[in-house]
Amino acid sequence: MVATDLPANYFELYKLAVETADRISARRGIANSFFLTANTGIVFAGAWWALLRGYRDLNSAKFEIILAMEERLPVRVYGDEWDRLRREPLRFSLRRDARRAWLAQYRELGRVERIVPWIFALIYAAEIVRQLAA
Repeated sequence: MVATDLPANYFELYKLAVETADRISARRGIANSFFLTANTGIVFAGAWWALLRGYRDLNSAKFEIILAMEERLPVRVYGDEWDRLRREPLRFSLRRDARRAWLAQYRELGRVERIVPWIFALIYAAEIVRQLAA
């Protein structure tokens, strides 16, 4: 078939087909980027949590040994410190209400850091839901 045998709007139809194919490819790239980012975020949060848990478990074992060794020493530096922190809230001069009293309580870093990766995982999940709903 020669170009002269084609309908008058054939080239316009060809340009439209190429343009829509290009748009679909771009949309596919955006979808791939979105899901790669979301999955990377969720995997990152899980890996972060697992890494922190490993260090927390290792540190717990170390402190169990230290506390056991301190029982044979005249002073229990770590043991007394932990006992005091768990027994008494930290002292702040501005403790006016229950919320401040709650904030004044000592929290082990391990307790706090266990929550942070899950907060990020929830943020990533909420973003996935928001993107899918849009």
